[in-house]
Amino acid sequence: MPITAEEFESARPYLLSVAHRMLGSVHDAQDAVQTTWLRTVTARSSPRIENPVAWLTTVTARVCLDELRARRRRNEAPLLAGAIPAAELAADEAMLRTEDVSRALMVLLRRLTPPQRVAYVLHDLFSVPFDRIAHVLGGTVSGAKKHASRARQRLDGARYATEWDSRPDPQVVEAFLAAARTGDTRTMIRLLAPDSVRDADAALLPGGVRTLVTGAEDIAAETVRFQDRLHAVCGLTLNNRPVHLIAPGGHPLATIEISTADRKVTRITLRSARATDEFTAAPPSTTS
Repeated sequence: MPITAEEFESARPYLLSVAHRMLGSVHDAQDAVQTTWLRTVTARSSPRIENPVAWLTTVTARVCLDELRARRRRNEAPLLAGAIPAAELAADEAMLRTEDVSRALMVLLRRLTPPQRVAYVLHDLFSVPFDRIAHVLGGTVSGAKKHASRARQRLDGARYATEWDSRPDPQVVEAFLAAARTGDTRTMIRLLAPDSVRDADAALLPGGVRTLVTGAEDIAAETVRFQDRLHAVCGLTLNNRPVHLIAPGGHPLATIEISTADRKVTRITLRSARATDEFTAAPPSTTS
């Protein structure tokens, strides 16, 4: 066996991190790492491998590339949060928080082709050299560099593409969300216009909760009930509009659009995320 069980177990957390960024799911990443071990124990190479972590990373990346390509052949859309079992969603959220992974980036990585995602994750997130990435992709070094470059363009190219004439006041929006996360109703009431409106899809609310709520005090009181969801929010852009996305574990659940006027929140609109939503990077002053 070219690599010992001890060497593999030592590398397992790193391999899991790599596979998670590529596949977007802890469950799928665990499967990929397990497949890597099975390929390791069946490998017939007799010489000692000088760099076990590099060798295992290459195998893991190939397993992930195969899975991403299989998803593409099956025309599978990335799963929304509501379609993921609660235990898997909790594991993905724990990974994001434990490893301080950008949930906005996890959402945006879904836009990349399989080679682009593998090249970007390996090089930009884990500093793997391009000669090894080319080996994973089965191409040339220049080809690997092009895949990574195109990935960066797809992730960042739309960042400053649009000017928002009616863009909400970012300071007011962020102050309101910060108060909502901590349940600070007094600050929320101060930031809400007296005649403000909260409108939400019924599917996002428990039974009996009104889809339309008006008035600063009522909106603040109700927002406290959902503050746990607001800890899974990131700033993105959808249809050339800045939005906040509730994305537990990096999986879209709902968008929040907040309108402001005269440094007050005037309207909050919550809509269920859709598989067809094309999110792009947030404008400069939107927290992600």
